[in-house]
Amino acid sequence: MGLLPHRYPFALVDRVVLHEPGQRAVAIKNVTLNEPQFQGHFPGRPLMPGVLIVEAMAQVGGLIVAQMPDLPKGLFVFAGIDAVRFRRPVVPGDQLTISCELLSLKRQRFGKVRGEARVEGQLVCSGELMFSLVD
Repeated sequence: MGLLPHRYPFALVDRVVLHEPGQRAVAIKNVTLNEPQFQGHFPGRPLMPGVLIVEAMAQVGGLIVAQMPDLPKGLFVFAGIDAVRFRRPVVPGDQLTISCELLSLKRQRFGKVRGEARVEGQLVCSGELMFSLVD
């Protein structure tokens, strides 16, 4: 809770398993049926929305810069999403293992990470996420 600004119901990181500030991070998201999105996505066939998988990857990416001492304090938000691909559905009961690595950081305000989400070792989503510091 001290590493990211997100809170329920938008906190999509349950546990950090590896954190190398400025380099990479790996975290776990346990997908459970009691999450609010499953009421309508979809009744009788709950699927985790792709945008929430991407958001979970972005939150893990945020861990990479959260503890870098040389960066200005502030809120990093999405600035772009490239080459995101979904390879299989994510359903309640799945455990997402999300890994991100920092690709670039420019002027201490703009960054890019490469993210992957896996369930039981199988790739379910991957892509590049850009972020920007909001004043």
